[in-house]
Amino acid sequence: MPSDPAILAFDTSAAHCAAALLLSRDIKQTRFQDMARGQAEHLMPILADIMAGSGTVMAQLDAIAVGIGPGNFTGIRIAVSAARAMALALKIPAIGVSSFEILNGSDAAMAHGTWLMSLPGPRDSLYLQPFANGAPNGPARMVTADGFDDLSTACPDPDIRVCGHRATALTTALFKNNRREADGTEARIDWQHAASNIAQIAAAKLAQGKAMDRPAPLYIKAPDAAPSRDKPPMILA
Repeated sequence: MPSDPAILAFDTSAAHCAAALLLSRDIKQTRFQDMARGQAEHLMPILADIMAGSGTVMAQLDAIAVGIGPGNFTGIRIAVSAARAMALALKIPAIGVSSFEILNGSDAAMAHGTWLMSLPGPRDSLYLQPFANGAPNGPARMVTADGFDDLSTACPDPDIRVCGHRATALTTALFKNNRREADGTEARIDWQHAASNIAQIAAAKLAQGKAMDRPAPLYIKAPDAAPSRDKPPMILA
């Protein structure tokens, strides 16, 4: 793998279609479109446009990077499926980058110490994941507003700091027993630049020589629509 890899990154985990091309350590091209639906139809034309705009062809890519969520179920599936197919066809790695990693990488201060990253979930819930020195340090979970009282036992680290959605309220819940000041860092992902961040995080993973599994969607929450439990019809000979 070259020291300055060419990485095509994209994300459709929310109401948007975003892409970026990293070449020689710099973001050369970006595209962003707000869209509540239609990512499946728009993603590949956007990627083709970004490659043409840079004068780069797919065969020159060293890796594909993709946002894996959490977020919209359909959007995540679209992007992850496209990334895996492209990587397989090009015989290059596909690297998944979570929204927690994007948020954690938004401030250089979060490369050190322990942090609890918080993202908005459905119906006033929160998606949470702990980080240590810039890397995930435990599984992601979903917490409802009613479940805040359980956080003080779920995150026993007295030095952990909170960043993200409703960070102040989370800090208050975490340290209600030791009266620590509610100094959480309220923050949210800038989706306009998320694809660029995904490309840069993926480049860092490649440089660190981390083992790459095929990217998989990070859903956390089970889908609302469940498959039918009805028995299949009997086939009569």
